[in-house]
Amino acid sequence: MRVVALDRLSAIYHRASGQTHVVAPPVPEMLDLLADRAMTADELLAALAERFDLPDGDVAALTARLDELADTGLVERL
Repeated sequence: MRVVALDRLSAIYHRASGQTHVVAPPVPEMLDLLADRAMTADELLAALAERFDLPDGDVAALTARLDELADTGLVERL
């Protein structure tokens, strides 16, 4: 996977599928954290909150983003 920042958006080239995805934050940050190890939605939310000083996270919204990323093949479901 190759990620290129485009102002406020990022382009992600997924080599396995040959597709390019244009995404907004926090998707690149999520992928960066998930590159190190597999995480549950709660673990990922805690890591994002710590890294970016987020006051209140919404695990349901994060789970929806993870489902979208899994549907595109950018992450794998556990």
